[in-house]
Amino acid sequence: MPGPAVPAFLSPSSTLTWVLAGFGVYWLALIALRNRGLLPSYVGTQGPIVTIHTKRGREFLDRLSKPKRFWRAWANVGVGISLVVMLAMFAVLLTAAFGALQTTETTQVQQPQNVLVIPGVNDFLPLSATPGIVFGLLVGLVVHEGGHGLLCRVEGIDIESMGVATLAILPIGAFVEPDAEDQYEASRGGQTRMFAAGVTFNFAVTIVAFALLFGPVAGAITVAPGAAVGGVAPGSSAGEAGIEPNDRITAVDGTAVETNDELSSVLGDTEAGEVTVEVDGDREVTVERSLLVTAAVPDGPTSVSSGDTIRAVDGEPVATEADFRSAVGGEEVVTLTVERDGDREDRTAPIGAALAVVGDGPFAEAGAPVGDGHVVTSIDGERTYSYGDLQEALGERSPGEEVTIVSHHDGDREEYAVTLGERNGGAFLGVQGVEGVSGLVVSDLGVDLYPAEEYLAVLGGDADLSDNPVLASFADSFLGKSMIVLLLPIAGVVGVLPFNFAGFTAGVENFFVVQGPLAGLGETPVFVAANLLFWTGWINVQLGFFNCIPAFPLDGGHILRTTTEAVVSRLPVDATRGMVRTVTTTVGLTMLVSFLVMVFGPTLLS
Repeated sequence: MPGPAVPAFLSPSSTLTWVLAGFGVYWLALIALRNRGLLPSYVGTQGPIVTIHTKRGREFLDRLSKPKRFWRAWANVGVGISLVVMLAMFAVLLTAAFGALQTTETTQVQQPQNVLVIPGVNDFLPLSATPGIVFGLLVGLVVHEGGHGLLCRVEGIDIESMGVATLAILPIGAFVEPDAEDQYEASRGGQTRMFAAGVTFNFAVTIVAFALLFGPVAGAITVAPGAAVGGVAPGSSAGEAGIEPNDRITAVDGTAVETNDELSSVLGDTEAGEVTVEVDGDREVTVERSLLVTAAVPDGPTSVSSGDTIRAVDGEPVATEADFRSAVGGEEVVTLTVERDGDREDRTAPIGAALAVVGDGPFAEAGAPVGDGHVVTSIDGERTYSYGDLQEALGERSPGEEVTIVSHHDGDREEYAVTLGERNGGAFLGVQGVEGVSGLVVSDLGVDLYPAEEYLAVLGGDADLSDNPVLASFADSFLGKSMIVLLLPIAGVVGVLPFNFAGFTAGVENFFVVQGPLAGLGETPVFVAANLLFWTGWINVQLGFFNCIPAFPLDGGHILRTTTEAVVSRLPVDATRGMVRTVTTTVGLTMLVSFLVMVFGPTLLS
């Protein structure tokens, strides 16, 4: 009689099973060695974590700490930075917790696994980024604890030991153990400088890493020729032809494609239903084009869904975007023949710019019902097939100008005389539009293009951002680039750019080439250097921010204590440790609750 089924990830042949079995053997062996007193005196254990203690390095720190005035001045700057960041982290966590309580929808960023900086577990950190993340983490831990050790010696605090913490063979932390009595006898200022030193050095490493990345390293990288394929829609023409993510489309029917924009232009210039596509400059595939719906507004005006294929318009077969527009012609309402899984249905729908009318806007004031479901088919007789056409038409008009707008809503066709408003110096209609044609985004190839040029420009490379003025304004300064780089691993979720960026890895490096003096080193060393710098800067600033949270046992909690003691001692009351403890405990609990609400609040409320 067969036994109960075993999950695939726990089958005897799975990698995870062997890893768990090995970890279990390691832990049992560690317990046995500890119980028998066979571990060296410099090795300690806390559960499965091993700490290796040493007194080596103290002489180096003593020599390094000799310019005490310099290091105190350096640390005082760090204290100021830490206090500012502490206040900012306090405000950010409270705001995030409050926002989490206002919604029951959990975003991908709020998933519990994404709180952990573990490649392969965190949705935004692929396994391919592991070397850069581990390197950055090791650098961050060493400089953080090294900073504490250095300021201990500057302030005359002896160091009991230093060392690293490992989980099996994986280093997961570093530590410095100051002498408890010396630390207690040190001045509040000395203690504060010592606690702030770790985050100060983390921020300093971030500046150095980003300076090297934004300068010589990214400057040696340029975008490779071709249209960068970031994704391929399931069931699309490209997918059926064998085109895959991280490919570059370098030519169509013999016409070279140098950039993402050129792909649309080249495809638009040919009406052929079947084209020959060159991939990566070294292979060709035949693509039979079909009009796939890659995105659609739920319950939109066309009743067409993502994944459908539009086969005909008013009975006229269509295979390309040009075919579609030609078949629609001047008609405002057409019949779409839609195919899904081999079944075809006809859908009658208006073709135009899908949008929602905003209250108190010019369009609403002209009598248009507030809300969504509108499809604008023309403005002053000028046909608008998509929301992009409507935006272009509005860009040619001036505030205060009166226009006639034809709109379809709930099956009714209406004409509205609208006096355009003004916003940011341009004409304002008072609507929120939906990308595409009647709320549909269609593609006769079915690929999502990867914005390689935008990513390179943000990283300091020589690339054009003229089509993205908002991003260009950030990329003009070191601080702006740093702010954007911190968001790149989650760029696709927060809407900064359409894809997440985890470094030049996981096939993304195919979109770039190395040039200039560093080209002699080869592409792999340059990309490795870029990844190490990217993650070293990213991890160190995260460590700095995290340790500035004003809660124990983090550095921010200790800085809060010493700062509170300094403030309370100057009050016209008898200061007690209870007062300080009340402040630190209240702030710490507030931070803990805020963090838990931010992560788990939407899930618990749903």
